[in-house]
Amino acid sequence: MDYRTATLVLEDGRTFRGIGFGASGQVFGEVVFNTSMTGYQEITSDPSYCGQIVTFTAPQIGNYGVCDLDDQAARPALSGVVIRELSLIDSNYRSQGSYANWLAERNIVAISEVDTRALTRHLRELGAMRAGIFTQEPKGFDPLEKVRESPVLEGRNLTGQVTTKEPYIYPAQGKQTHRVALVDFGVKRGILNSLAQLGLEVEVLPAETSAAAILGLGVEGLVLSNGPGDPAAVTKGIETARSLIGRLPILGICLGHQILGLALGAKTYKLSFGHHGGNHPVQDVKSGEVWITAQNHGFAIDPASLAGQDLEVTHISLYDKTLEGFVSDRQNIIAMQFHPEACPGPSDAVSVFTRFVSLIERSTSHAPA
Repeated sequence: MDYRTATLVLEDGRTFRGIGFGASGQVFGEVVFNTSMTGYQEITSDPSYCGQIVTFTAPQIGNYGVCDLDDQAARPALSGVVIRELSLIDSNYRSQGSYANWLAERNIVAISEVDTRALTRHLRELGAMRAGIFTQEPKGFDPLEKVRESPVLEGRNLTGQVTTKEPYIYPAQGKQTHRVALVDFGVKRGILNSLAQLGLEVEVLPAETSAAAILGLGVEGLVLSNGPGDPAAVTKGIETARSLIGRLPILGICLGHQILGLALGAKTYKLSFGHHGGNHPVQDVKSGEVWITAQNHGFAIDPASLAGQDLEVTHISLYDKTLEGFVSDRQNIIAMQFHPEACPGPSDAVSVFTRFVSLIERSTSHAPA
């Protein structure tokens, strides 16, 4: 591996020296931290990280290699990777190669030997911020100035960078039970697999697909997927969701959850450092049951702005009391801020998908003959 000096520069001037690996060059993005202990490949390939530099808080990354089956998208969309220590050995029966080579092949710039504990504490205190990774000594420019010239995440619709360009069908596994549409704002393959395992044939559609086009498919339900960027900037997705509420059973996941909230008249706001990891506890407000969930989002719905709607808040975060889920029985809506498919993370919340199937079946049984 080609070891080279690298630098991480934050927009407030804080600088971390390290060793570059993966691709070489310079990249910019909002730096965030992820607290998952495993699943670095799934996290790196999650399209929701488009425009961000991901810091892993786990002390060693790469120790079990990579496997094609774990990719969550065809190519990673994130800007860069920051870690403490890169394992020089990948030991796992599923391993098909090293994480460093995997990143290099996909042109992802990364930096190791960074004090990620200090970096994470800094971001917790001051919030996520713009940053740049430089794997070559800057010549003829000020790296801090370059970082401060890079775009902020607020106000940016990034779904066009990660959505499918053409519709395609993701087939059901086993006997097909229902057909649903999924608007791809940056969907993870884990979500598609979870739906297919329940017998759903999924018609995956570009982010800009209209409500009329979706209704014209004759599907029995709709999924609004996860994705990157500021939800308030996804104006076409909000318009489509607003037009379909009450006309199809809808499941919103992460960005899809926020888009549903905005379609219902709610407001969203940016969290200080977001929720990124596979160990976030959320509580069912009715039963008191706690799920440990996988999460990846930097924005949240203001629950007060949902007041007056025919909705029921179902889940809240036990970290900061932010809204994690709501439903509407009358309008056939399930919306969850967390990732029920995990990938990586625990499977506590996988029942969300079976609830969606039940919603479809209840809706179709009440449909006029």
